Amino acid sequence: MAKDLFAFNGEQLIKNNAPLADRLRPQTLDEFVGQDHILAQGRLLRRSIVADKVGNLLLYGPPGVGKTTLARIIASNTLSHFSVLNAALAGIKDLRSEIESAIDRLNKYGKRTILFIDEVHRFNTAQQDALLPWVENGTLTLIGATTENPYFEVNKALVSRSRLFRLNSLNSKALHQLLQRALSDKKRGYGLKLINLSSEAGEHLVDVCNGDARVLLNALELAVESTIANQDSSISIDLKIAEDSIQERAILYDKKGDGHFDTISAFIKSLRGSDPDAALFWLARMLEAGENPRFIFRRMLIAAGEDIGLADPNAIVIVESCAAAFDRIGLPEGLYPLAQATLYLASTEKSNSVKAIFKAVQKVKDSQKQNVPSHLKDPNRDQEAFGDGMDYVYPHSFSENWVPQQYLPKSLLNEIFWEPTDHGWEGQRRSLLNERRAEQLASLVEVEQQNPLTITSGTVDNDLDKWLCRQALQEGERLNNLMTKLWSGITWKKNHRVLVLTPTSLLWSLKPLRETSEGGVILAVSEDNYPRLLAELDVLAPMERPVLIHSNVKSIKKLEDNLK
Repeated sequence: MAKDLFAFNGEQLIKNNAPLADRLRPQTLDEFVGQDHILAQGRLLRRSIVADKVGNLLLYGPPGVGKTTLARIIASNTLSHFSVLNAALAGIKDLRSEIESAIDRLNKYGKRTILFIDEVHRFNTAQQDALLPWVENGTLTLIGATTENPYFEVNKALVSRSRLFRLNSLNSKALHQLLQRALSDKKRGYGLKLINLSSEAGEHLVDVCNGDARVLLNALELAVESTIANQDSSISIDLKIAEDSIQERAILYDKKGDGHFDTISAFIKSLRGSDPDAALFWLARMLEAGENPRFIFRRMLIAAGEDIGLADPNAIVIVESCAAAFDRIGLPEGLYPLAQATLYLASTEKSNSVKAIFKAVQKVKDSQKQNVPSHLKDPNRDQEAFGDGMDYVYPHSFSENWVPQQYLPKSLLNEIFWEPTDHGWEGQRRSLLNERRAEQLASLVEVEQQNPLTITSGTVDNDLDKWLCRQALQEGERLNNLMTKLWSGITWKKNHRVLVLTPTSLLWSLKPLRETSEGGVILAVSEDNYPRLLAELDVLAPMERPVLIHSNVKSIKKLEDNLK
């Protein structure tokens, strides 16, 4: 009895001296603030908790958003035995002990066990594997909490056997609710004290805590406990005290109310708009306001990829190097790498062509047939059985280390995702890229016209078809040689106009197109070839396309009259 009394007194002492963030933990779903996307009335998780039908769960989200608190609420709403392990402290021995207890509890009393594992991503592969059989057969119901992406850090088998719920950083409204609860709760908060928290101080604590309830409440507790009471026993917390309590200065904004996100937005838009003076001004304003330089560097890294990209591939290297230099030297000398990265991004060429990745992702989602073409498959395992890789042409065997070979699935042969601009590094390669795209399409179309059997979406399964496929891949080199002979010895000026009579492929216009940029190229095409060449034009930018006319005498005469 004495032991139980001492244990009870110890628990009460710990409870009374617990930090404000721990004392103020919600004890019911009605007290829980935020996460309405999973806990609002009628949502699946809320219904499961109320009905005591919670299955295996993985709660994923940043610190201080309520993962552990939610597990405690589940514990208070279940008739099952609730056990807790912290993966950072527990080992395989502790895990085995919990499993044995769960088995014993189920066999003797028919009582289920819910095992909550905090920071479950810290368990190694062997420890996570040890859970699998008992989660699989229902001996244990697992609730895991993690700040890391479970698809990367948690055993795939555990993920597949669990429902994944993502908890988001708390928004401003939820954080203000917590702040008011802490000030008004007479039992667990500061409701018995007269605390005057200025609106500026409250806003600062909410803004700087970055959606983390624990950081918010710890800062409030420090502010209250460290501030000397006034003569009337009240405690006044102003902006200066709030800054000291959360160890970060308030961002200085003008009286019009533009805040943290408006200023970083102005900074990024100045970089995008190539205005180094404005970019330096907004950088200085953020630094004077106490903004975290690492946050600024993160946004500059994003800008280097999003707004500059391949117009200047060196931009992201410069920013990364400046960020590393800042970490080594700190402030105030760290102003130099900050300014250097800012000025470089503001002054260099711009392009957002790397957003082509989103077009490719959407095409992956929309397309049904995405099989790897036979000639691109790995030939090492089943080459002889299926002919994988047999018709692949090695680009380094050709003079320019390139050959017009198809690399997309059959259903996507005409797709273009990346559209480089005329600027910087990518602008220097744009013409060559478009020329090669045209050669790929031209060689494919010409070969298809001459040998229809070579273009097939099926498996190449006989010697004749294999031979025809090899011929198709060699056509690019043959066409290139013919084009070189045709145009050899001809010199054009930029303003020349070139008329190509009855071409069968766009390939024949590429050289004059490249060399007569201010003049133009006209293709007089036969009725049979006109639709096909019209379709081929899609591989070129609108301003770089030749003009198509019919090759009959009437069309050529009309063209001659127009040019006079």
